[in-house]
Amino acid sequence: MKWGVLQFPGSCDERDALNACQLAGGGGPGQARLVWHEETDLSGLDGIVVPGGFSYGDYLRAGAIARFSPAMTAVAEFAANGGPVLGICNGFQVLCESGLLPGALLTNERTRFICRQGDLIVGESDSPFLAGLEAGSTISIPFKHQSGRFFAPPELLEQIESRGQVAFRYAPGQNPNGSLNDIAGVTNEAGNVLGLMPHPEHAVEAFSGSTDGLAIFQGPALAGAAS
Repeated sequence: MKWGVLQFPGSCDERDALNACQLAGGGGPGQARLVWHEETDLSGLDGIVVPGGFSYGDYLRAGAIARFSPAMTAVAEFAANGGPVLGICNGFQVLCESGLLPGALLTNERTRFICRQGDLIVGESDSPFLAGLEAGSTISIPFKHQSGRFFAPPELLEQIESRGQVAFRYAPGQNPNGSLNDIAGVTNEAGNVLGLMPHPEHAVEAFSGSTDGLAIFQGPALAGAAS
């Protein structure tokens, strides 16, 4: 499948996401391309990544301006038609601000930027991104953010849990930001949109110490093959 990786002013992880998409597709450069924030034509793309960074400088709040970009209007339509959309860190924030994912990401409890390797527990969400992962298994990928504390009002949080929308939780004792219920990633109700704060694109090659993140990028292709 061919991926489109969004690029906003202030993005800083789009090249790593591009590399991850290429590796997931067998390493060919034709497996992914960058999509500038002013583009609206997503034709020919099978999946979208909204990458990490500081879109529009994180002015107002993280993701608040990016949600109004022309590209995100196209992404919302793409998602509504069932296309797989992955938001990583700032991308997760953008998807929440856009209403494509439930909840919000608040400043870390200790208000500091954190950057370290950590473990996630795979949830039972019915998402194509989890097609290559076993529910309850543990993956190791980097955490790096300052506004990654997942929050939702009690009623919404109960709905997210009861509908099986939790894709990842921080492993016991490793919640770095105070996220409710240790939530590190959620999906929309349909499962085709996934957002997570940790960075799977930095865990796709052995030299980085973990290749666990690659399965997330390979998932939609596996799910397509399975169907």
